[in-house]
Amino acid sequence: MVDIHCHILPALDDGAVEESVAREMAAMAAADGVTHIVATPHSNYRYEFDLEVNRRKRDELQSAVGDKPKLLLGCDFHLSYENLEDARRRPQRYSINGGPYLLVEFADISIPPNMDQVFFDLQSHKLTPIITHPERNPILSEKPEQIKKWIEGGCLVQVTAGSFLGRFGKRAEHSAWQLLRHDMVHFIASDAHNTTSRPPLLSEARRAIVAERGEPVGLALADVNPLAAINGKPLAWRPEPREVRPRKWYSFHR
Repeated sequence: MVDIHCHILPALDDGAVEESVAREMAAMAAADGVTHIVATPHSNYRYEFDLEVNRRKRDELQSAVGDKPKLLLGCDFHLSYENLEDARRRPQRYSINGGPYLLVEFADISIPPNMDQVFFDLQSHKLTPIITHPERNPILSEKPEQIKKWIEGGCLVQVTAGSFLGRFGKRAEHSAWQLLRHDMVHFIASDAHNTTSRPPLLSEARRAIVAERGEPVGLALADVNPLAAINGKPLAWRPEPREVRPRKWYSFHR
């Protein structure tokens, strides 16, 4: 399996706090069957993204863990004005392994109204946006029709493996399965931050997906498509998304 979203580099963001934790995460992932990890530090208002520092930390960690798993670089890219301007000038600075795929993250509080244009602009600079964990976003989890529209416009979707297992709550679990059943998931990834609450594991979610959708889909989401992403190749499994009605969530208060 290939994990395209993992906060494994130490002392850069809210992921691994030190190298010992990063080494434990790498060992845990390798034992789970992960052969490649894309280290994806945040680039947002809170954490500065420095590619040279990331490369140094990746090289140091790779030396410490050996060749299993293989560590590559990417970014958990926040859709801020400053980031977008820099990505236009240096498209491969933030992308997965310097290729055409870019993990993009929405804020939880709002979805900018001009996102169609933003995604079009990124694609005009030869970047394919991969929308990260929409099932965990309180706005997007209730707007599968919007996600479908973006997929039809050329975007891809990555769902967190733990969401399929209920580790991010019932809302995220429902949304993850809903997106999968309507062919709106292209990758699963760990989005790991540690070895406890956010571990770098994929196999259990993959087994659950295989039980629901069959071995070819589980293979595509955990192996074939992520491998294509790290190699900068077109995806082998990219079905047409199907219409889905958003589920209404209600709260009752006394």
